[in-house]
Amino acid sequence: MLPGVGVFGTGRTVRALVPLLQKEGFPVQAVWGRTQEEAECLANELDIPFSTSQSDDVLLHPEVHLVCILTPPPYTRQIAVKALGIGKNVISEQAATLTDACKMVTAARYYPQLMSIMSNALRFLPAFVLMKRLLGEGYCGTLQVCEARVYGGSLLSQSYGWAWEELMGGGGLHTVGSCIIDLLSHLTGGRAVRVHGMLRTFVRQGSTGGGIRSVTADDYACFQLLMGGGVVCSVTLNFNLPGADLHEVMLVGSSGRLVARGTELYGQQNGTHGEEILLSDSESGAGPSVTGLNAMVTQLRLSFQAQEDRRSWARHPVSMAATFEDGLYVQTVVDAIKRSNRTGEWEAVEVRTQDIDPNHNHRTPPN
Repeated sequence: MLPGVGVFGTGRTVRALVPLLQKEGFPVQAVWGRTQEEAECLANELDIPFSTSQSDDVLLHPEVHLVCILTPPPYTRQIAVKALGIGKNVISEQAATLTDACKMVTAARYYPQLMSIMSNALRFLPAFVLMKRLLGEGYCGTLQVCEARVYGGSLLSQSYGWAWEELMGGGGLHTVGSCIIDLLSHLTGGRAVRVHGMLRTFVRQGSTGGGIRSVTADDYACFQLLMGGGVVCSVTLNFNLPGADLHEVMLVGSSGRLVARGTELYGQQNGTHGEEILLSDSESGAGPSVTGLNAMVTQLRLSFQAQEDRRSWARHPVSMAATFEDGLYVQTVVDAIKRSNRTGEWEAVEVRTQDIDPNHNHRTPPN
């Protein structure tokens, strides 16, 4: 029995997610927006029966048993913790700060019977599912190096908002880099122990219609992760390339390599001539995020549909999803990269759930 869904947020991800949920049979019952006008507009566009700008109206809605939190990062922790506290299953994006991520983990541990997973759909992308399987079967031999590149246009909203502010969770490192950090951990089965990174903000000012505002969110990030076991990961994110659309992850081992380009997977083993295409996706036309989201929603349906109670769910279909614990690890790595950007040194990654300094990620003056 599929649960009714309440959605928080009105951005592009919500506009992609809601039709996918409806296609799989999930009744999307309610949507929250920062203003009533925003919420009503989206509800009319996507045929959602209830809209509001009051978060409690969605959380206490009697037909809502699954909550999808796709809000600006400063709202995420408050909604996620409250939703778990009143017995709702939760799918959430990354929180704004390490303190927020810790509070989300604490709530998830307190209600272990409830679903509490992160919304990083790249784990469900068929190319990465196959990549992880082939890696485990020894296609690459002993894994040595992981490289990821994501290029695209500006992440800034047209008007001033959270995406302009580093401390509010804006910037390529937080919004895109966090998904890549999580994906690399998922693919390799390891976690970073030390990191080194550099962040830059090349577009420093934006027009708000009423004047000029400074931008503190990074639009370029380059960082390295030293994983447990000695695997080295290198990631480059560049959002100063309008018209570009590159999403590539490469795993290199002692006897071969695997490369995911967009939604397709290629491979080459030592001693062979040229790459072979291992997974083609020439028909979908959707990018990695939407294709992964589609696959994730399908697994969600399998998790809920065999249950008699709308609040019950089976763990196996969504076992590859990132947990709130994984979200805390990712946030810890993000913060270590920010520290490295300030100090110029390699920084240790130490995941903690207590004694977090709420001012830990204040950044140095702009470069």
